[in-house]
Amino acid sequence: MSANLFLDAVARRRSHYALDKKEIVSRERIEEIVNTAVMNAPSAMNAQSSRVVVLFGEHHDRLWDIVTKTLKKIVPDMDFKRTKERLDSFKAGYGTVLFYEDTRVIRRQEEEFALYKDNFVPWAHQGNGILQFIIWTALESEGLGASIQHYNPLIDDEVAEVFGINKDYKLLGQLVFGNPVGEPADKKILPVSERVTVIR
Repeated sequence: MSANLFLDAVARRRSHYALDKKEIVSRERIEEIVNTAVMNAPSAMNAQSSRVVVLFGEHHDRLWDIVTKTLKKIVPDMDFKRTKERLDSFKAGYGTVLFYEDTRVIRRQEEEFALYKDNFVPWAHQGNGILQFIIWTALESEGLGASIQHYNPLIDDEVAEVFGINKDYKLLGQLVFGNPVGEPADKKILPVSERVTVIR
């Protein structure tokens, strides 16, 4: 495989906020993508601490109802209309991938390799970010639109209770996906020369 094919997929991965529930990719195919990503995503010292929960249908809707209810309690009334519009756009999507880290694995590493104790949490987050990127890019390569959201830790307890999530799992992000019905917004990209140094 040419690296250009991979880099083209990387370049096409954007944040899509306008989504609907039209099924353009089967649930089975989405599960296959997620499973393949989880199996092959790298992790520091092969910890494999990332955990994923995929929500479809009424479970996806329930998640965004939880987010809406939670934010209604803390967002000022004058600002909530705009907030709800954004949350409704997520609920309008086809599904959500919840990304977790199993803190038991991280604690075990901290105990086993005490010299590197301070590094295992950031290493785990780096690994989770790689997994998020793989799944996001793969879903977009199938024609889906997606965006990553971070309503944790505000929603953590209720989400864990409703969906039976292990209490040792720490929520890091929510990838909402669906059929894209709009184009992603333009984004400003800093020149590569300001971000990359090559020492020959």
